[in-house]
Amino acid sequence: MAAIEVCKGIHSVGVLNPNMRVFDVVMKTEYGTSYNSYLVEGDHKKALIETVHHRYFNQYIQNIEQVCPLNEIDYVVLNHNEPDHSGSLAMLMEKIPNATVVLSQAGSVYIKNITNRTDLKVQVAKSGDVIDLGGKPPSFVSAPFLHWPDSMFTYVKEDKLVFTCDFLGSHYCEPTMHDQEITYLEKYKFAFKGYYDAIFGPFKPYVIAGLEKLDALDADIVCPSHGPILTGGGLLDYTKEMYKAWSTPAEHSEKVIPLFFCTAYGNTEQVAAAIRDGILEVLPGAKCELYDLIDHDLGEMGALLNSSDAFCIGTPTINRDAVPPVMMLLAHVD
Repeated sequence: MAAIEVCKGIHSVGVLNPNMRVFDVVMKTEYGTSYNSYLVEGDHKKALIETVHHRYFNQYIQNIEQVCPLNEIDYVVLNHNEPDHSGSLAMLMEKIPNATVVLSQAGSVYIKNITNRTDLKVQVAKSGDVIDLGGKPPSFVSAPFLHWPDSMFTYVKEDKLVFTCDFLGSHYCEPTMHDQEITYLEKYKFAFKGYYDAIFGPFKPYVIAGLEKLDALDADIVCPSHGPILTGGGLLDYTKEMYKAWSTPAEHSEKVIPLFFCTAYGNTEQVAAAIRDGILEVLPGAKCELYDLIDHDLGEMGALLNSSDAFCIGTPTINRDAVPPVMMLLAHVD
């Protein structure tokens, strides 16, 4: 992917990974992903927002150099420090050793271990702090647990544009990087929901707080670290509405008590059915259904578990332990 202008003075310089099918071991990425990075140019200084996975370093450098020489970069802002964001940092700093790395207080601790370097020129950003590039000063908003303790947003008020890190992102490889040019919209929406479930589902109270912070910024353009850029004329309102709906605690007129199980010879299923019957004797109006995990998507089952009033899990044992589908479901518990 070549550099793409987002607005005057801001370019997307990240890279695409259309062939990725599994992210962070457990998350399916049927439509690939992107490692987004952005270059912000002021009148006097320039800042990179995020870096990319280290495997794409050479292409990343080529994209940056389409916009400006590397030695003109004064700041590297890391809104979050996982290796898909910071993986190229150590190599990048070899080329721009005088640049300042800007990150949160927690990020300033993490980055030393991630890069195995203690000599980086680091500047800790707190909410309300700015870096003056000359006419376009990015400011920072603390956004912890969206989805790491180190997460923050970077806001460019002059352009009503905010870099939200993983927040509102998606593992969806969109070559144009613009939400208004997505060819397969329903596939994007599917990927967007799966991304939320896997990454932000466990942090729903923080998601609500993050949406409030985002609304306070009154941004028309949201630049996440994965997936297409979101705009006021495109999908920005949709993505915010979905995050709010998915993160708001459900109010049930009747109790929702799903029973999840795996069964090798049918015995665990019989036990689950007996437990369901017992629950319905006490709570006849409850929505109490059986779910054989072999027949259902674990992401959907995890979402159901986390939105339930109570739940039951049954499993046979192999070598005195629960079977893998059950353990994988339990990994989804908020």
